Amino acid sequence: MATWNTRGLRGSTLEDLINRTNEKYRENGLALIQKIPTPITPVRMDKEHKQITLAYFEQKSTVDYIGAVQGIPVCFDAKECATDTFALQNIHAHQVQFMEEFEQQGGVAFFLIYYTGKDLFYYLPFVFLKLFWDRAQGGGRKSFRFEELNPEYILPKKNGILVPYLDMVQKDLEERD
Repeated sequence: MATWNTRGLRGSTLEDLINRTNEKYRENGLALIQKIPTPITPVRMDKEHKQITLAYFEQKSTVDYIGAVQGIPVCFDAKECATDTFALQNIHAHQVQFMEEFEQQGGVAFFLIYYTGKDLFYYLPFVFLKLFWDRAQGGGRKSFRFEELNPEYILPKKNGILVPYLDMVQKDLEERD
């Protein structure tokens, strides 16, 4: 069983940027995306500070975010990568299965990867992730390199939008047709 312990705020900056982006999209009537909380069972509490100091995950989480963009169901997970190589061990089989089933139901699934060393966001369509995943499952490389990615899915900088992924959702949809 996985344990959560207060070890800092790993990934919270990325999460905050995405949450603020989603709020902006909601305010503009472009999308309604919600953060999916990971259910936990508290084990130890710091009563003085009213904080959970030790907890167990109740179940495996599927994706970080789910919602709709102009009537199209979307789900995605957010990951950070400090190097040019993204280890697939950061993604779990149950997530891949959920995203695959989500897409079979007509939704759009993807990963938002923040490459911290390059200070850029990348939209990884599920179909691309699945190619890397299948390669690893078949005994191949257990990671993918930044150079293997399609540069057209690098998120452009946009004024007022911190993680502007909606244009890439559109591109993803157009490439399916």
